[in-house]
Amino acid sequence: MQAALTTTHTYAATPAANATPTKTAKPVTDWCPALTARLPKVSVADCRNAQLKPTGVNSLNGFPVLFRDMPADARHPGAIRVLLLGGIHGDEQTASSIVFKWMELLQRPGAAEFNWRVAPVVNPDGLLAAKPKRVNARGIDLNRNFPTPDWEKEAPAYWARVTRKDPRRFPGKKPVSEPESRWVYDTIERYKPDVIISVHAPFGVLDFDGPTDPPTRFGRLVYNRVGIYPGSLGNYSGIHKDIPVVTIELPHALTMPSDAEVQRIWTDMQKWIRQHIAAPLKTAGKS
Repeated sequence: MQAALTTTHTYAATPAANATPTKTAKPVTDWCPALTARLPKVSVADCRNAQLKPTGVNSLNGFPVLFRDMPADARHPGAIRVLLLGGIHGDEQTASSIVFKWMELLQRPGAAEFNWRVAPVVNPDGLLAAKPKRVNARGIDLNRNFPTPDWEKEAPAYWARVTRKDPRRFPGKKPVSEPESRWVYDTIERYKPDVIISVHAPFGVLDFDGPTDPPTRFGRLVYNRVGIYPGSLGNYSGIHKDIPVVTIELPHALTMPSDAEVQRIWTDMQKWIRQHIAAPLKTAGKS
């Protein structure tokens, strides 16, 4: 296991049969030193100030999927529900870092106009691998593991035909087979977000799937449709569930945007949500 994890910060979970188990001394109580060792421009203090809590779901290697609910202030009753996700791919480190930066902005007095559920590191095993990797500990691309229609036929066929069985894009043997993707799936069902923001890197564009007008620009990032893939979150939520999904692709996986650009993306994102997302969309009856 990587040097950032010491014997006082060990994992506690049952790993997958083909994953390398981590010996358990005691449960993790401080996740921040391990995470921030891999994240640009995020200090241990920044991470601790985010006040993340375990979701109750652990990765295959036993690291908790962490989250925080950040409710709107009292001036915004019945506020829009936003699910903000970073780090679905573990080798896109800035996608997690920028979420931590936005959590800092949300903690300013009166800053919370919407209800936020935030998970900055959806794929901790990918991030904390000896070399950060796109896939989780079982070698599955979490962003191809969501239950889009005809997944059993389309996802393996697409992987074989289009990606030529690229191991970085392996969708798994069945949808939501992974604890991390299952947590996102369950959160969509239970939290019922009105919009999902999923942060990636390094294409440097905005992508969008869903039933409203796409954003044209967040900061320097402009809308440029990336595509629709079997098993992707955008396909599953935006197309199948009719819950809009904005995919933010930062320009670099390791180099953070400037502080001013972080703020501009954040401001433009909230403006788009305010103008294009109803509070709330009728998502409860979707299946």
